[in-house]
Amino acid sequence: MPLKNLQFKPGIVRDNTSYSNDGGWFDCDKIRFRLGFPEKIGGWVKQSFNVFLGTARAIIQYVSLSGANVIGLGTNLKYYIQTGGAYRDITPIRSTVTLASNPFTTSSGSNIVTVTDANGGYVTNDFVTFSGGSAVNGLDLNKEFQITYSGSGNTYTITADSNASGSGAGGGGSVSAAYQINVGLDTSVFGTGWGVGNWGRQPGTDASTEGWGTGYALSSASDIMRIWSHDNFGEDLLINVRNGGIFYFDKSTASATQRAVSLNTAASTFFSLTNDATCPTIAKQILVSDVDRHVIAFGCDGQTTIGTQDPLLIRFSSQEDPFTWAASSENTAGELRLGSGSEIITAVETKQGILIFTDASLHNMTYVGDPFIFGIDQISMNTSIMSPLSSIAVDDSVIWMGSQDFYIYNGRVSTIPCPVKNYVFNDFNLEQKEKATAGLNSSFSEVWWFYPSSSSTENDRYVVYNYLDQTWYFGNLSRTVWLDRGVNDYPIAASGGYLYNHEFGLNDGSVTPEVGITSHIESSQFDIEDGNRFSFVSKLIPDFTFSGSTSTTPSVVATLKSRNFPGASYLTTDPSTVTQSVAGSSTVIEQFTNEAFVRLRGRSIAIRVESSATGVQWRLGTPRIEIRADGRR
Repeated sequence: MPLKNLQFKPGIVRDNTSYSNDGGWFDCDKIRFRLGFPEKIGGWVKQSFNVFLGTARAIIQYVSLSGANVIGLGTNLKYYIQTGGAYRDITPIRSTVTLASNPFTTSSGSNIVTVTDANGGYVTNDFVTFSGGSAVNGLDLNKEFQITYSGSGNTYTITADSNASGSGAGGGGSVSAAYQINVGLDTSVFGTGWGVGNWGRQPGTDASTEGWGTGYALSSASDIMRIWSHDNFGEDLLINVRNGGIFYFDKSTASATQRAVSLNTAASTFFSLTNDATCPTIAKQILVSDVDRHVIAFGCDGQTTIGTQDPLLIRFSSQEDPFTWAASSENTAGELRLGSGSEIITAVETKQGILIFTDASLHNMTYVGDPFIFGIDQISMNTSIMSPLSSIAVDDSVIWMGSQDFYIYNGRVSTIPCPVKNYVFNDFNLEQKEKATAGLNSSFSEVWWFYPSSSSTENDRYVVYNYLDQTWYFGNLSRTVWLDRGVNDYPIAASGGYLYNHEFGLNDGSVTPEVGITSHIESSQFDIEDGNRFSFVSKLIPDFTFSGSTSTTPSVVATLKSRNFPGASYLTTDPSTVTQSVAGSSTVIEQFTNEAFVRLRGRSIAIRVESSATGVQWRLGTPRIEIRADGRR
């Protein structure tokens, strides 16, 4: 009987029906296309077994002057730097106060301690570090704790390491409490209307502002989902809470317990210099312009309006000086204001300039030198962006996810044709769209977007654009932030309190022992004579390579499926296991199962390839089937 090659166009096409996508691929998970053929993606392993607190939304990596690899990591609860796998908490301190005498109250047999502090300013999940206190009923409380606060009154509770031996107040009269900046939310909450807070109601400032279906204006960085921006100035770090403070950390001069400090006090803290009282104190984003070494704050307060945020204002420090912001004829500090949109969403640096997104327009900011320093050109109107994290620079281009399309800027703004667009955006939890995050995987010419599906409140899906081959594919994977290889040999991603090295090994290293990655690809239906006749398939001749596998018997499962009508259920063959046997240390890549005998009839046929075993790397070539025209019986 005649043999038919099963060769399909690279990339997934999901927005057409399976039947109309003859000669293409329709479904996949954890695969990529390389040189036009599908293969399983690489594995991942925990970078270290140390755990960070909170959900990571920002990551940066650079090399210090001493040659150490430094990772900066921002979560909704903390900001860390990591060196050698160990996390150091440098979350800034909001305030340090001396509490009234005997501020701790214990109950015998309980580890819950009530703390009295009339100064206020704390919220649930905030962190506080006590010092100078005496033991209270057997409890040493001179350490860090996380706060539980009812929302009213001047007391909150902490959880001690052990139960108190008695009841009563204590701690003495010299208890100092150092409060870290308020934590942020781990979820997006819209400020008005139905669905805000519990049962369609958001508490107001008093009884008159509370009510059914009411909301309130988001007023501080702790009221919105916590997103950090950060950039290194040499080996030092500038970090910014979105719509919150700007902070500075000097790695070389900081003591072992020193944290990041507000930018407007950093000059004296780290360098014994005079602080600039006009430093911005609130911003949406901070970055360092690599070409000209200015620190730039986006959506910040102005030189004469310190403390009042202007969501369209851009300020820049003097060149090579992160601490001088007062514009004068003797420096290059200054400010600009965008003329369209209502707020800056994000800014992305490329080799040629800085692309600035507002909620209604797109601008390009470039260094022009004296006397204006920077110039801004509007390049597009009515261009959407999904979230502050959903854009990525690729050489001189910027690629991003919009509200219903994908875009690229490479001198002009263009929509990227996407054959999986409806699949992505029709199953997207738009209430959590701020969590959508973009990452570059330059080794494979890929941009990845992780996003929450409609049934999830956290990122659980991904979609990939291969910008070299202009192909698309997707799958299921929970990652909240991604960083391309560079200082690190592998891409880094975060999930569940851990950092993972990706494209490392072949397995899922999120558990111990590692397990296999479940990957699959499935073709659209193809037919004989345009589906006008039934066909009979009697044999599958595989074509795979298992190059790179560590298993001694790597295998995949191939299944042929048939339909009599486009909307009918599939009829399937028994799964055919394609196995390569490896003897000793010699691996002959192309020696595997010769053929698999099947019996399958139908008007149209599809093939599915899948694997979930450990130590398997597979790549599909051009399998063949033995097929002939046939009747229904």
